[in-house]
Amino acid sequence: MIKIGSTFEGAVKDLSSDGRGVISHPTGRTFFVPGVWLHERGTFRVTGLKGRIGFAEILELSQDSLHDARGQAQCQHHGYSEQHCGGCPWQFIAYEQQLEAKQARVHLAMSRLGVEPALQNIVPATQPMAYRNRAQFKTDGKKIGYLAAKSNTLVDIKSCPVLSTINQKTFAALRQQLPQSAWKPVKRKPWTSLDIDESVSAEHPSINARLPFQQANVDQNEFMRKWLAEILSTSTAQSAVELFCGSGNLTEVLAASKLANILAVEAVDSALDQLKAKKLPGVESQKCNLFSDREFEKMAVQIKKAELLLLDPPRDGLCIRAPLFSKKSVLQEVIYISCDLATFSRDLRDFLDNGFEALEIQPLDMFPQTPHVEILAHLKKSKRG
Repeated sequence: MIKIGSTFEGAVKDLSSDGRGVISHPTGRTFFVPGVWLHERGTFRVTGLKGRIGFAEILELSQDSLHDARGQAQCQHHGYSEQHCGGCPWQFIAYEQQLEAKQARVHLAMSRLGVEPALQNIVPATQPMAYRNRAQFKTDGKKIGYLAAKSNTLVDIKSCPVLSTINQKTFAALRQQLPQSAWKPVKRKPWTSLDIDESVSAEHPSINARLPFQQANVDQNEFMRKWLAEILSTSTAQSAVELFCGSGNLTEVLAASKLANILAVEAVDSALDQLKAKKLPGVESQKCNLFSDREFEKMAVQIKKAELLLLDPPRDGLCIRAPLFSKKSVLQEVIYISCDLATFSRDLRDFLDNGFEALEIQPLDMFPQTPHVEILAHLKKSKRG
């Protein structure tokens, strides 16, 4: 019987979707361990058990990873205890090895679906550090920072090297306001949330209110927009529906294309207000909760009339898909931007099963120092479908 606090030896055979090492215990139970890399071997201490899996921490490494992957984290708050920030779990790994691991995960998922011929090489970030143009901090009015991994513990952060230069200055100015009585938690909440982006000053952070969504990496977002524009330049579609349009980041690209009619759909009022203020030609906007069966069913009438579908959903993916595959639909082309490989794979299988084929699947490293990978996919209705 495995006990909390007991130790065992093992080797990292895989990496989980959240970046932890996967290690087999001598009993056969699978353990997840943060702060280790592929092929490293060592001694580990059991910290938790849950069903058929377990959790452990490093005691000592006896074998290094291949290719000298392990390096030195640049952040003073990097680590895996409740005294460390829960972000950037791969910061101790050389950037090239991070990219290889992400490419391998996507390749495995796509090979299971039989679409690996469409898979491209991952696009590296131009700046592996100092790239985040938005962030959300937690504060109790005395401390400010992020939460520890898998925890509600607030870690007091002095600096954050993945923030953009502008946001690093804003964060420093926020820290200078401590202690700040206006940031004390209310209504029994353990902390207050402060959201910033490069347009927000330290004097006016967004308190307990999310700012309208925008991609956090400017350079990678620009690549994504150019990628989309190139696809649209050869598309024969005349009408499009964009789901989860946000404040119009990709709608702007649609509006600049040859498309005659564009319907942009979003659930958040503030994002729609920003989109409408842009007055993009040929674009009609509409509010819809795309996770509501009833609301999506109403929207499906208009979706069926569109030849092209663009979607950029949150991590849950496109939870309601059946109306897209109606016999009355004229949909011929799909451009799917995904921030979650698991839900993308699930949704892609449905498109493939309903007569679409994958022309291009482009991984993009939107968040260096993390296991996150963005997927850009171009699908087209098969002539055989």
